[in-house]
Amino acid sequence: MTALATGLVLAAAGVHATWNLLAKRTGGGAAFIWMTCLAGGLFYAPLAAAVAWWQRPAIGPDQLLFMAGSAVLHAGYFLLLMRGYRAGDLSLVYPLARGTGPALSTAAAVAFLGERPTALALTGAALVVLGVFGLTGGPRIFARGHRATGRAVAYGLATGLLIAGYTLWDKQAVTAMLIPPLILDWGANMGRVALLSPLAVRGWDEVRLHWRAHRVETLGVGLLAPLSYILVLTAMVFTPVSYVAPAREVSILVATVLGTRLLAEGDGARRLAAAAAIAIGVIALALG
Repeated sequence: MTALATGLVLAAAGVHATWNLLAKRTGGGAAFIWMTCLAGGLFYAPLAAAVAWWQRPAIGPDQLLFMAGSAVLHAGYFLLLMRGYRAGDLSLVYPLARGTGPALSTAAAVAFLGERPTALALTGAALVVLGVFGLTGGPRIFARGHRATGRAVAYGLATGLLIAGYTLWDKQAVTAMLIPPLILDWGANMGRVALLSPLAVRGWDEVRLHWRAHRVETLGVGLLAPLSYILVLTAMVFTPVSYVAPAREVSILVATVLGTRLLAEGDGARRLAAAAAIAIGVIALALG
């Protein structure tokens, strides 16, 4: 990874962990997701228009198909993620989702996209993934009697599967289809608004309740969630998925600090050891 790609991914990691903390605090569902997508669409509409005017990208049926597919994949991701946050801790669901995603993304990129990461990069990716699962407690998360519920684990793993899916799909969108990252994310965001609008209309009372109780969080996620992914998409324009996907998981470090400080989650020694493995893995990815 180049210094620019590393910088973009690390910046995205901090932003990503922050919006997940805000989302976890709300305990919201489809209504909350719809509001954040609508807010994000409004925030980034001027920038999307400016990029469209400046770059003049070719947006035809194929590009629209990729944007629609991204909307569907990301809608499923957000819904599963919020269900996971209602079922379990941030420090369980977030690492499971973020750890499963890059492992599958890297394997699929090698198998289907012809990418050939170096041995050092693969070692770094493995350290990142191992560190993520070590951060959750390792095999103990599946043991009977552990504080994590089976539902939370299932949602975390399912979310990771969708992360892998949208990572590979969106990589093709920005490289093969040449869709500018900001336009891809904005178009997919508005697609999610359309997909979730029927649910929002049926649950309008919930929309109003969440807006009154979590206005700051809604606007924060609406601003930060697109920003974090636009940074990642920009890095993927000139960097292989097998490098970008695992490197994103430095956000686990940020989420660990936020969870420890703001959500009173302990077990610091194990988390520091896992965080060290993640940091070393990211350095190996950057050097690889």
